[in-house]
Amino acid sequence: MTRNTITTQKPESLAVTADDLAKLLNVSARHIWKLTATGKLPPPIRLGRSTRWILADVQAHLAGLRASAAGGA
Repeated sequence: MTRNTITTQKPESLAVTADDLAKLLNVSARHIWKLTATGKLPPPIRLGRSTRWILADVQAHLAGLRASAAGGA
């Protein structure tokens, strides 16, 4: 029987910068802006003077792109 253990890992961010998202997707920050402009990524939100992408929105959007690519193949 396996027991769940509590770890002291850093919680996942809810929103990330263009640089952070670029690192996650292994592309440049400039490419993040191009993908956003063409609708291949969801639009970011503004928090004061900061721009952030909601990770859940990005993951859902990419999952939708993957599903449509699989359905169209």
